[in-house]
Parts: sequence; C-alpha cells; structure tokens
Amino acid sequence: MGELLQPWHLLVLAFIGFVMLAVVLPPYWMIFKKAGYSPWLSLLTLFPLVKYVVLWIVAFSEWKSAAVQKS
Repeated sequence: MGELLQPWHLLVLAFIGFVMLAVVLPPYWMIFKKAGYSPWLSLLTLFPLVKYVVLWIVAFSEWKSAAVQKS
C-alpha cells in the first residue's frame, strides 16, 4: 500500500483546486464589476472568513448603477 499521501495525490488535489477556482471566481468577478467595485476583490473570496466580510460590505453598501458609470 505504501505511504498515505503519494505525490500523485498532490497533483489530483491541485487539479481539483484549479477547477474550483475556475468555477468560483468568475461569478464573484462579475458581481463586483456590476456593483461598481474592482473585480479584483473576487480574489479576496479565496480566504474563508474574508469572503464573508467582503460579501457583507458589498451587499449592504450603495451600488453604483451601470447607467451612471457610462455617463
């Protein structure tokens, strides 16, 4: 049987991690962009507790509408 954690296990976990990034980050990116915030805030959602703080700030702050940004 060998060791519990083989090197290929780390490759599988890294692959799963990258897939999760590709699934989770784009929706946050678009939400922040449409709300008038920097889309780079979506990277903060990778940290578990920071994610909730950022979401509370965005949810309860005044959103800049898309019509106002185009003017």
